[in-house]
Amino acid sequence: MAIKERRARERAEREQLIVRTARELAEAEGWDAVTTRRLAERIEYSQPVLYSHFAGKDAIVAAVAVEGCAELATLLRAAAADVPDPRAAFAAVARAYLAFAEANPALYDAIFTLPSTLPFGTPEAPAPLHAAFAAIAEPATRSANAAGHDPGGYTELAWSALHGMVTLARTGRLRPDLDQPRIDAFTAVF
Repeated sequence: MAIKERRARERAEREQLIVRTARELAEAEGWDAVTTRRLAERIEYSQPVLYSHFAGKDAIVAAVAVEGCAELATLLRAAAADVPDPRAAFAAVARAYLAFAEANPALYDAIFTLPSTLPFGTPEAPAPLHAAFAAIAEPATRSANAAGHDPGGYTELAWSALHGMVTLARTGRLRPDLDQPRIDAFTAVF
């Protein structure tokens, strides 16, 4: 039994190494730089070993996205913790979301912009995807209820606005000097 456990542990460690290395490479050079060949070289395993863990790059990106959703959920929940006012809690979540996207552009892309085979928005979605959405939805729902709005539509509209701000800021289409007035306006609306 000890040999099976050791092999399972080593396999899990190798898989985590692949995911971590892909993420590091993507953050440093972009997702186009992440290839199975480069990953195999960096982790010092052969490509067949890499393929024994993941079907290909898309599966690796999906694994990075799932891991990133878990991180995002933790960050957003912490931002809203101990903030009793619904609007202030959602404003804290919004600021944390924007900061996460700015600090982790490749990870944000893996989660929200790259094509994905992950079943977002379905019961089959991995738990971290549900957790990340819930971390946005819970304070948004409190804020929506306080304002007398439908929580579902309110949450999706607010999330869409946040995603739009991330995307437009990253491509230089929003003025950086308006970052604070923009978040102030966002929190006044949401």
